[in-house]
Amino acid sequence: MSKKYDEEDEEMTVDLELDDGTNVTCAVITILEVEGKDYIVLMPLDENGENDDGEVWFYRYSENPDDPEEEPELGYIDDDEEYEKVEDAFDEYLDNAEFDELIGEDGDD
Repeated sequence: MSKKYDEEDEEMTVDLELDDGTNVTCAVITILEVEGKDYIVLMPLDENGENDDGEVWFYRYSENPDDPEEEPELGYIDDDEEYEKVEDAFDEYLDNAEFDELIGEDGDD
């Protein structure tokens, strides 16, 4: 996995190598903490840097606290109950993000 920061879009992306050997560039949506563990939410992008279907991927996420330069590690979530908890936390994140946008728009009037 490699990280890039595109200042023009102000969007952090990561390149993932899938099991079949293909590489996919993903936008980093957020990092969530659920029950003391960190999870990253990624949105796969097409060759034009877009995602038309709104699909997101959840992975376990960990960084080495002793070496901030070290690549973060991603892990599969293979437990259905754990996956559902992360999915619920992401739904809550989206609800809060939408609420914040509404508050921001109302404050501009």
